[in-house]
Formats: sequence, C-alpha cells, structure tokens
Amino acid sequence: MKLKNKICILIVLLLSLSLFLSACGEAAMEQDQLFTMGTTFTLTAYGKNASKGIKSAEATIQAIDAMSDPDIETSTCYALNNAQGEQLNISGQIAEMLIDAKEIYERSEGAYDLTIYPLSKRWGFTDGRYYVPTAEEIALDLSCLCMDKLTISQFPNSGAYAVSLPSYGQLSFSTCAHGCACKYAADALKKTGVESAVISLSGAVQTLGNKPDGTEWSVGITDPKNPSGFLGVISVGQTAVITAGGYQQYMTGNPKYHHILNTKTGYPTSNSLLSATVICEDGTIADCLATAMYALGQTKALNYWRQYGGFEMILINDSGEIVCTSGLLEKFDIRNENYTLLYVE
Repeated sequence: MKLKNKICILIVLLLSLSLFLSACGEAAMEQDQLFTMGTTFTLTAYGKNASKGIKSAEATIQAIDAMSDPDIETSTCYALNNAQGEQLNISGQIAEMLIDAKEIYERSEGAYDLTIYPLSKRWGFTDGRYYVPTAEEIALDLSCLCMDKLTISQFPNSGAYAVSLPSYGQLSFSTCAHGCACKYAADALKKTGVESAVISLSGAVQTLGNKPDGTEWSVGITDPKNPSGFLGVISVGQTAVITAGGYQQYMTGNPKYHHILNTKTGYPTSNSLLSATVICEDGTIADCLATAMYALGQTKALNYWRQYGGFEMILINDSGEIVCTSGLLEKFDIRNENYTLLYVE
C-alpha cells in the first residue's frame, strides 16, 4: 500500500480554506509567517501597530503550542497524559479547550473525543508513519477512550481548575489547539491596537474586525474533490472559519484511509460528508465543532445545529451539494457549477 500525507498548500491558507484579500484601502500592511503546531500560520495586519501586533500574536501562538503539545515534556498536555490518574491544577487556554471539548463531546454523544489520541497514533496520523491496525489493536485503543471520565472542577473565585484523567487515558488538543491559538493571537493583535487583521493556517481563518476599508473579508471554501481549487466564497466580519475534511490528510490505497476516526468503530469516519466548515466567533469552539460535525454526518450535524445553535455551517456532501445553514443566506457565493447550493432552516 502506498502511503501519502495529502498536503495541498494554497497561496494564503493551507489545506481547506483560501483567503482572498481584495483591495484594502490605504492602510499599511504587515505580513509574516510562523511555522509551528505542524503547520504554517500566516499573519496579516493593517495599520501603524501592525508589526508590533504580529510579534505579540506569534508569541501567543508559540506559548499555546508549548503548553498543548503532547510530545513536549514541559507541556501541560504531557503532564495530564502522565499524571497516572492524579489530579492536576490547570488554567488559561488548556482549561478552556478542555471545557469546550467536554461539552461538545457530550452534545455529540461521543463523536468528538480528545482521548482518541492513542488510536490516532496507532494509525500514524500524528507523525505520518501510517499503518492499518489490526482489529485487536483497534479494540485495545478504543477501550482507552475516557472523555466521559475526564473531570474538571473550578476552584471558587479563580480561573484555576482541578483536572483528572484516568491513568490509562491520553489526550491530544490537535482538533482544537489551532482554533484556540488563532483566537488568542487575534486578542493579542487587538491589545496592541490593531483593528484589522487575518490569521490563516491549515484549515482555519480567524479575522479581526473588517478590512481597513470597512467591508467584509472574503474567505474561499476549498473544493474537497479538487483541493487545489475552491467552490465558493463566504463574506464574513470578525469571526473564525474552520474546516475539517477527510481530504486533508490520508493514506492512499484501496481503501483510502483518512485521519478523522469514528469513536465507535475505530476506523476512519464514513458518511456522506466530504468536508464540514464551521463559522463561529470563538475559534476554539469552531475548531472542535468542525471535527464533530464532520464525524456526525450531515443529518446529525444539522440536528446538532438546530438544537444548540451558536454557529453557522457549510457541509459539502458526496452528492455534489453545498448545504449552508440559514444564517449564511446572501453570505455565500457559489463559484463551481458542479455543485448545487442548498440552504436549510
């Protein structure tokens, strides 16, 4: 079996989104790229404080990487995975990611689960050393899923939490750390006085304010059948736009296995969806939800949106349909005649 990590780099945004920056007035633009968290962050900011803001944002991204990487021995994630069931005190972004992930785990009935990490490692999706596990290996790793046993308790009148994970459990923040980093990088830019900026990376865009001329940003949604192209453009103000899809990373062969795993079967998720894009002001939540919605499949994803709300969504299915939630009416411009655009209530 030929193995391949499918990575398609677009001009501005890697993998699942491409950001189209049209004319932005006379405001001075600064741009820089930072490679961390296994991807490249492109930071674009406008105005006199742009350079200072980008430096602050990059420091924030690196700090979140340092605390969330399970392979860094000084990280909070590593400490959680090696606490042997003992309680650990945490705060800040790690606590936020755990709280958001726990809620989405419960609402998705376990379709989204940070403790799938050992199984992802087994498949080789964490390091590119791909391998198809045996049924026995999959069963063993599925028995280690324990998001339901993760406990998070806040200390009164503080931002600190006590967290415990079963001794056999391990987790990864790979499906929420990018969104969290984007969210706090945007906050760092804002604190330095930047009012207009974009952070883009593999599968994610985070905007700050509108474009300098006051108009909305245009974000291109990648065609999952042809990742070098796009199928439409969405207009957004200040928000996060994050995509999950099986086309982003996979091993080639027959069958072709992608990286988003089904928490019930242990094999890659199999449903009608090719990609799921979530539009939400909170980058951490958007990142969690994109994976959760893809894993749930179209019907359950739409039911989730109807029941809980708080975000908009673009689902691309294998019937050639672009399914947009009603909040995106007049926001999405289809650019590919091979697809049919549908809006749902």
